[in-house]
Amino acid sequence: MDEHTDDKADTKAVLTGRERVLRVLNYEPVDRVPVDLGGTPCSGAHVSVVANLRKALGLAGPVKVSEPYQMLGEVAADLLEALGIDVVNLPSPKNFFGFENADWKKWRTFDGTDVLVPGKFNTEPGPDGDILMYPQGDRSAPASARMPEGGFYFDSIIRQKPIDDAKLNPADNLEEFGPISDEDLRFYERRAAELYENTDLAIAAGFPGTAFGDIALVPAPWLKDPKGIRDIEEWYISTVARKDYIMEVFAGQAEIAVKNLERIYQAVGNKVHVVFLDGTDLAAQNTLFCSPDGYRELYLPFSKKINDWIHANTDWKAMKHCCGGCEPLLEGFIEAGFDILNPVQTSARGMDPQTLVDKYGGRIVFWGGGVDTQKTLPFGEPEEVRRQVSQRVEIFSQKKGFVFNTIHNIQCNTPLENVLAMFEALGRKV
Repeated sequence: MDEHTDDKADTKAVLTGRERVLRVLNYEPVDRVPVDLGGTPCSGAHVSVVANLRKALGLAGPVKVSEPYQMLGEVAADLLEALGIDVVNLPSPKNFFGFENADWKKWRTFDGTDVLVPGKFNTEPGPDGDILMYPQGDRSAPASARMPEGGFYFDSIIRQKPIDDAKLNPADNLEEFGPISDEDLRFYERRAAELYENTDLAIAAGFPGTAFGDIALVPAPWLKDPKGIRDIEEWYISTVARKDYIMEVFAGQAEIAVKNLERIYQAVGNKVHVVFLDGTDLAAQNTLFCSPDGYRELYLPFSKKINDWIHANTDWKAMKHCCGGCEPLLEGFIEAGFDILNPVQTSARGMDPQTLVDKYGGRIVFWGGGVDTQKTLPFGEPEEVRRQVSQRVEIFSQKKGFVFNTIHNIQCNTPLENVLAMFEALGRKV
């Protein structure tokens, strides 16, 4: 089956990627389902997958590691065009480890892929073969992440100081949420203008300080000396045992975030279309990390404050990322003002595609869910991939609010023939 189309769609014969995404975000008919690859931190592919795709499509040159924590490969303009992708990412001034993606140098990953990494990316293995990463690229500071020998990704190193509850200060957990710098504003302004004027794609961005309790961010791998609660287990415990403290952190964070967004909007305006606001995972595959009531008490008020400002002052659409079986929380996400759900992990409990469309279609856009990256894409046969992609497009497009994306990033060692089969099922000539 080819891509879902609406024969009654009142559209031009062929829409641009930007037009296509904007129509879907407003539940309007489109000529074909829009596709994202690399538009957000959770809709890309491991650098080795991107490298293999480029080779298969006859595109020259090594791949840049655009996001070193997850080792995501840059989906450059030539690859976006070759695959007919509809979304482009507005990068951040600095990466997850707090240094610029600049001064590129050669490196070979443990799986043998030749790539380019930023100049401050540590490529020298330790005595045990591990690759250590340092906050802001400063090797005089304690390492903040580790890639084990033979590994594919970095894991945060917990640098939690002993906690004295009598001395806990919410300001310590707000250290990274300060006012945005003029330099960063100029970066966003320049890059947003370049992408808006030189592409016809929808522009997706992620701006600092808008995610509440994102467990990937709690250890703060970009800070040289993080204070406050930085251990993942301690943070989860604190959402119950130190709820007042966490809520004070969130309140301060939300206030700073709105002020920063006001300045960012002045810089980029409506050249940005989608904002990846919140990557906080609140569900596992078969259960929740917090109840719907818990979400409404602890998270919703602060996300709503940000989303209310966005909807009152911009044309941006707000994306909520949550892996796992988060269906019981979806009403809360909608109430908080999120426009988009990602990655739509259909293999998790309660996340049946047709049920999601029946209950929430037309009220929240599904950005993801296109193919299972745990089983089908890495371990299935190409025909299984084609069949699942076609079925998902058919189901999720029923109420028009669907952007195709794999369920989270495409993982290392995913067979190239399966990735190509996915794009073939989407009507791409690969």
